[in-house]
Amino acid sequence: MLIARVPTERFGSMSIRKTPAGTRGTRPFSSNGFVRVMMRALRPYHRLLGDRYLGMDLLYLTTVGAKTGRRRTVALTRFADGDGWLVVASMAGSFQHPGWYHNIVEHPDQVWIEVGGKKLRVVAEQLTGEQREAAWKRITTEHRRYLEYQEKTDRVIPILKLTPAM
Repeated sequence: MLIARVPTERFGSMSIRKTPAGTRGTRPFSSNGFVRVMMRALRPYHRLLGDRYLGMDLLYLTTVGAKTGRRRTVALTRFADGDGWLVVASMAGSFQHPGWYHNIVEHPDQVWIEVGGKKLRVVAEQLTGEQREAAWKRITTEHRRYLEYQEKTDRVIPILKLTPAM
């Protein structure tokens, strides 16, 4: 299990404990050139709709690639949570974690979001224990598809809280 630590003025030392990959689940999809082109094309459309898509609130997460060192941006469903947002590393029930999750583990001090037209540097905290259970209950009540994703895989699907960095 890989643990990444990042010192922050606001939170002291943050850690992300990478949970193990699963042994079953959907096949991961590739973030090939087509996906990147679609992201660029759809972002203005999502902005016109108030960062919404198919009834879901979105944010754009930018991380630094664990292997490439290049910035990578993905659209994710967001769940407002106090002074931050929750995101779910479900990858639609894949046995593997999404690339952005690996990127945060490798470069926890290089994470940004765009939400509501604002770009912010954020601190990522992986929820565990009772915090995770409460968040999971809320998320699966709002969007039942996450229950289906969990049924497809045997890995623990990580939930991260993204809070603006000070």
